[in-house]
Amino acid sequence: MHRLPGSARHEGLDDLQVTTPRLRITTTTVSGTAVIVHLDGEVDQDDRGALEGVLTKAVADRPPRLIVDLTGLIFCYSVCLNALLTARQDAQAAGVEMLLAAPGPQTLRLLEITGADEVFPIHASVRAALTAAARPHLRRRTPHW
Repeated sequence: MHRLPGSARHEGLDDLQVTTPRLRITTTTVSGTAVIVHLDGEVDQDDRGALEGVLTKAVADRPPRLIVDLTGLIFCYSVCLNALLTARQDAQAAGVEMLLAAPGPQTLRLLEITGADEVFPIHASVRAALTAAARPHLRRRTPHW
């Protein structure tokens, strides 16, 4: 149980507990267009494996686009950022364009101060990410030997 700092004991508030929302990950496939990974809640160390697993599977399916919907993400720190950056490298190697959609202020700030906003295309919404023009340097290339 966490008691709010400086709070006095009051009738009915003695058992007040502060809980953080667990991460919920869902995916949506837009046939022939994209896989959308929706993140809701917080990403902490306990969620790392699940998040990495979902992103790895999404990349392995090789959709033209992988969109990570951050609309419901309450808090993102290094665990989440590392998972996103690793997935980006895997997506790039597989010829999958990875985009981020609708990051909240805290997540956007994290992306900015780490420079990750320079490597991810970031869109205001999933709809905007779906309709954005593809970045030419991320399209699948045929090696010229």
